[in-house]
Amino acid sequence: MIELRQWRQFIALAEELHFGRAAARLHMTQPPLSLAIQGLERQLGVPLFHRTRRSVALTPAGAALLPAVRRLLAAAEALPQVAQSAAAGLAGTLRLAFVSNVAYGPLPEWLRGFRDAHPDVALQLREATLDVQLAAFDADEIDAGFVLHAPGAVPPGLGASTALTEPLVMALPASHAAAVRPVLRLADVAGEPLVIFPRQIAPSLYDAVLAAYRTHGATPLIGQEAIQMQTIVNLVSAGMGLAWVPESVTRLQRPGVVYRAVADAALSCQTSLVWRLPPPPVVQRFVAHVRGHVQGEAPAANAPAATMPATAPAPPAPGA
Repeated sequence: MIELRQWRQFIALAEELHFGRAAARLHMTQPPLSLAIQGLERQLGVPLFHRTRRSVALTPAGAALLPAVRRLLAAAEALPQVAQSAAAGLAGTLRLAFVSNVAYGPLPEWLRGFRDAHPDVALQLREATLDVQLAAFDADEIDAGFVLHAPGAVPPGLGASTALTEPLVMALPASHAAAVRPVLRLADVAGEPLVIFPRQIAPSLYDAVLAAYRTHGATPLIGQEAIQMQTIVNLVSAGMGLAWVPESVTRLQRPGVVYRAVADAALSCQTSLVWRLPPPPVVQRFVAHVRGHVQGEAPAANAPAATMPATAPAPPAPGA
């Protein structure tokens, strides 16, 4: 195997084209340099220099090799900085999953700001519901994720930070009789079939919706289950039922669908950024970035990574 030392000797002679000057530059004597170059040529199987008593010149092979060797040495010299940047969370890869509601809300802006502040971090993005993300954490396929749940019902065993708290609103067909009202009451729609996500993708939120109906003496009628928020809204547009959606989803304007607050339902949801413990430095950087935006002040790109707890937070409320 050819060592970097040999390539540095080749570069010195290729630039000086004089064994004496190249040897002085390398802090060695001329005979060992000559032997080293001969050894390199034997390893490569081609001559790199034309030598006469008065001159040294690169062969075509040596001239072709020179730019590649310069790049090799530059890359080798950069390796300590690469390692230091990765250890500080300033370089590497962040595998991030997210639920669709945060994508309709602040996530694009957060991602753009993080990429601008951390250009050496590659983002791998994946849209996934809570159940899929938990399986991906177990399989070491993601580093962090935005998950949707009922307030206070963070999935256990993960680090977590609240990213978004918002009300649930009702999506209903524009042709529905109640659509003319600016604000609804649950009694106006309690008997209507619902288009709702399956319980396994957000159990705490599913249970909160059903509990709200029971509080008003009603039993929800499940008309259709669907996973993606966009699909749910499209099914509402087709007249297949009404749907509870996070307020951020109202940015998804679908012809034939209107969104209305339900005054007496008091339903809301949280989106949390979650991560495995202990978090690697790049995850700490991203958590600090999101927390800064949530709190109204994004951290500087060169600020130290935030210190994260090494253990999971206290267990959540039942139903998470």
